[in-house]
This record gives sequence, structure tokens and C-alpha cells, in this order.
Amino acid sequence: MYDFAVVGVGPAGARFARQVADAGYSVVGFERGSVGTPLACSGHVSTDIWDFLPESAPGSLRQNRIFGARFHAGGPDSDAHLFYTRDEISNVIDRVELDRTLARCASSAGAEICEHHTVTDIDERENHVRLTVAHDGEAKTVEAKMVAGCDGPVSRVRQQSDIAEPAELLHGVLAFEDSGDTSDYVDVHLTAPRFFAWRIPRGDAGVEYGLAAPPETSVSALFDELTGAYDVSTDDFCSGAIPIGPPSRITTRRVFLIGDAAGQTKPFTGGGINYSMTAADAAADSINPDDPVSLRDYEVAWREELSTEISLGHWIRRAYSLPEPVQRLGLSLLAGEIGVHMDKPTSLLSRSHLKAFLRS
Repeated sequence: MYDFAVVGVGPAGARFARQVADAGYSVVGFERGSVGTPLACSGHVSTDIWDFLPESAPGSLRQNRIFGARFHAGGPDSDAHLFYTRDEISNVIDRVELDRTLARCASSAGAEICEHHTVTDIDERENHVRLTVAHDGEAKTVEAKMVAGCDGPVSRVRQQSDIAEPAELLHGVLAFEDSGDTSDYVDVHLTAPRFFAWRIPRGDAGVEYGLAAPPETSVSALFDELTGAYDVSTDDFCSGAIPIGPPSRITTRRVFLIGDAAGQTKPFTGGGINYSMTAADAAADSINPDDPVSLRDYEVAWREELSTEISLGHWIRRAYSLPEPVQRLGLSLLAGEIGVHMDKPTSLLSRSHLKAFLRS
């Protein structure tokens, strides 16, 4: 019997597996396909990403350095309001290779990583959890003291454990254009209902175009409008759900959720890579597989790390739905040098941001 079984080996699952393996626990991770595929989300992340990776990782993963964003109340021909920093605020990374790097780190720490293994059933019992796992057309049973559900926004673990869904699921789409672009800024368009569209320069890897919106919206039509306005053709189209708003409880007696499965994302961007790995560390530090009561400590720990940022993120997102004239006025007044951290809305109140704002 394993101490932990991890369902889903994306950033959340791989990070948790690595941390508990480092702590001496036995852990197995199941990924239904190949780690890193299909592409799950954008690779635009804060520079905090490197805190979770080997020192050599930037050399193989980083595609571009970003110093700010041009915000538009309309399409690419509308006025651009530049928000910038003197130092790089974020990086664009190889998203597929990120997952593979994190999985290799988990494996090197002693975790058993099983690709092309699909967890089809979870039977939570008094002293352990029994999982049914399909591989090569055959089913086998695996037992673990606890199960980490890291299987994304449409989580089988969450569904079978009777944990509530995130408050909202947005529909996100993105695709790529091959022409290289090493420019310093992303473009953000407040044109998608209750969210936004984006253009991200990825260095020699090309340019990413994408958007997210509520599921009742025709995101494909909006995406065609976006790429048509930029007069580009894209390929490698990706589509998926983006969870917003974690449920009030993400644990049972022997099952717990991390990452997108738990809705641990930024409400104002939909990104969740760094939040999910922060929560994974909180889980690894808090949970003892022999003590189900320790899951309460995880519920407290991850919320202490992220709940304030998530709450403020909801307030920022409300600005996306303001009338366009109000958006234009606000962008005009606030544009300039900033001193914020892209993962931390609380940094809007920081001394560094105030100094940058006064300089501009």
C-alpha cells in the first residue's frame, strides 16, 4: 500500500509527489496520457515559477521575458495603455516541457510516475482508498492511505468524492502563430464577456493568441474575431475549462484536491500554475497519511497562503465588465510604471507599486 496516490501529474500533482517523496513517503502518480499533453493552458507565468524548478530550468524552458502589458478596451486598433516594469515581471515558458520537467523531478525524488494510466474509480474506505486503474485495456487495483486529486478542472476525483465544483467554469481557447516575436509586452483586450483576450509573444516559438469567457459564449467566434483583427492564421488550437472560485471544502476523510481540481486559480487571469504548486507545498507540509485529521491543517494552510489573493482577484475581475468608456478612462489614468506582482493582487497596495506609480 502506498502512502499517497496522486491522480494527475500536471504541475500540482508532480510538485506534490516530489515533495512527499523527498519527505520519505511512498507515492505513485497516475497520468491518463503522456505527461504534458495535450497542452492544458498558456505558458505565461510570473518569475516565481523558478522557485519550484531546478537551477538549470530557465535555460531549457524560458521562451521570452515580459516587462508589462498593453491593455486595450477594444481590438488591436484601439488605444493601447501600457503598464510596465523596469525589471521583468513574468516569463513565457515551454508549457509542455514544464510538466515533463516537474515529473522528472518527482521521479528523481522517488515517486513512481505512471503514464497512460487512467483512474476509473475511487473507493474511499475507513483506513485507505482503493483505486481502479486502467492501462493497456486491463484494470488493476491500487491501494493508498490517501489520494491527491490533481486531475484538472473537470476532476473525476472531485466528482466521485462528492466535493462541490468550483464556483464557475470558464471556457478558454488558445492557438499559435509561427512568426517569432521577442517583444517585451503582452497585449490584453477587454473584449471577451466577463474576461479578456490576449496576445503573448513567445520568442522564437511564435505568438500565442487566446481568450476566455463564460461557457454560454461562442468563444470560437470571438477567437476568429481576435485573430482576424490581427490578420493572422493560427494552428495547434486548444480548448478547455478554467475553474474560478474554490469550493468551501476540498477534502474528505482520505481524499484531497490540489490545483485546478480545487479551483486554486487567479480569478483575474485564470492562471493557476504557481497557485497550484504553492498549494501542493502546503499539502506536503501539512498532511500525514496516517492521520486523516491532518487534512484540516491543509485546508487552513493553503487558504492562509492564497485566499486573500483570490478574494482580491475577484474584485479586479469586476473591472472587465465595466462600460467601455469607464474602462478607457480608468486605463488612461492608471497606465504607466507599476510595481505589482502578477500573482499577488495585494501588491497593488505595496510600497513598491506606490513608488512606481508616483514616478510615472
